[in-house]
Formats: sequence, structure tokens, C-alpha cells
Amino acid sequence: MTLGFELYWSFRSPYSYLATSRIVELVRDYDLDCDVRPVYPIAIRTPEFFEKVNPMWPPYLLRDTVRIAQMNGIPYSWPRPDPIAQDIATRTISKDQPYIHRLTRLGIAAVERGRGLPFLEHVSHTIWSGEVDGWNEGDHLARAAERAGLDLAELDAAVAADPDHFEAQIQANQEAHAAAGHWGVPTCVFEGEPFFGQDRLDHLVWRLEQHGLARR
Repeated sequence: MTLGFELYWSFRSPYSYLATSRIVELVRDYDLDCDVRPVYPIAIRTPEFFEKVNPMWPPYLLRDTVRIAQMNGIPYSWPRPDPIAQDIATRTISKDQPYIHRLTRLGIAAVERGRGLPFLEHVSHTIWSGEVDGWNEGDHLARAAERAGLDLAELDAAVAADPDHFEAQIQANQEAHAAAGHWGVPTCVFEGEPFFGQDRLDHLVWRLEQHGLARR
């Protein structure tokens, strides 16, 4: 019997990126479906978060994510440009966000075409691997979409034709995310049970195995 779980995931979350290759492997190797549900990052959902967070948290996050990437052999560098426009010194979130709305809506469009997980995989690699400067320029995103089996121009046109539809889907994902019992990403949810963080994927597999998870 095919099992399934929901994946709440953000294009600005380094932990989401660092979890993606493992999730791709799980879906490839096991009789398992992943319901990809892109959400906006906490900087958009809760911008005041950065006004209250302990100042030690941002440098620790960078140290921790570099360590995880090194341990797992995942190419990683903070994106240039950051998907969120934010003043690093003050941690203030800009009202003008030229990237994250497009990325997240494109993620919804990819899901609706049955290519959600490949799109997350290839686009996040382009953004987070450190292999590309200016991931938002030239044909970088178009080539990532092509590797995912999609046409970026067609996705952009679909979003432009009905942006309210895509925004409604994002909001529905965020409501379902909160209802599942967590606010952070990546969060995987199996039968209503949330597993938050890339370091909880083994716990997810353990729970799935209790329900008969089988290799393909």
C-alpha cells in the first residue's frame, strides 16, 4: 500500500534545502508519495519574529547549516541574492519583496503539474548550492525548471493570469501547516503527526515503517 505525507517547505529555508535531497531519495526508493505544500518563509508569515529572536540565533543558524551540508556532502552557500529582502544589520524585513512571492507561486504551479518535488529539488539547488551568482538572472531558473520537467515561461504565464488562485493555495497550505501543529519548515506530516526539521526525517521513516512502508 502506498503511503503518503505532506511536506511544508520554503524557498528561503536553508533547512528545507538541506532536507530536499533526502526526501527525493525516500520517494525514489520507497512506495511513498510526497504531497508538496509550499509556504512563505517566516519572514513573510511572521516578520516580527526577527525583532524578538535572540541575536545569537542567526550566526548559529549559519554555522549549523554549514556543518550539516559538510557532513552530508551537500553543496551550500547563502544565496546571492537572498530570496528575502532583509537588512542584515537590523534584521528588518523589506516591504518590497521581488523574489519570494514569485518563487512560492511557481512552486504551487509546479505542484499542480505533478512536478512539485523535482521543482523544489532543482530550483533550491540553483539558489542554495553556491554554484550560481545571481540565480534570479539569465536562464538559471529556466534551466532548473527544465531539469524538473517544466517550462518556466509557461509557469510564469499561468501565475500572471490568475495570481489570486496561487496566493489562495499558499494561504491554504499555511493554514494546514499550522493546523498540523508546527510553524517551522521543513515540516513533514504523516496522518496528522508533524515531524519538524531536516533532522527528523529518520523519525518520519520510523513512523512510516510502523505503517508498512515498503521499498519499491
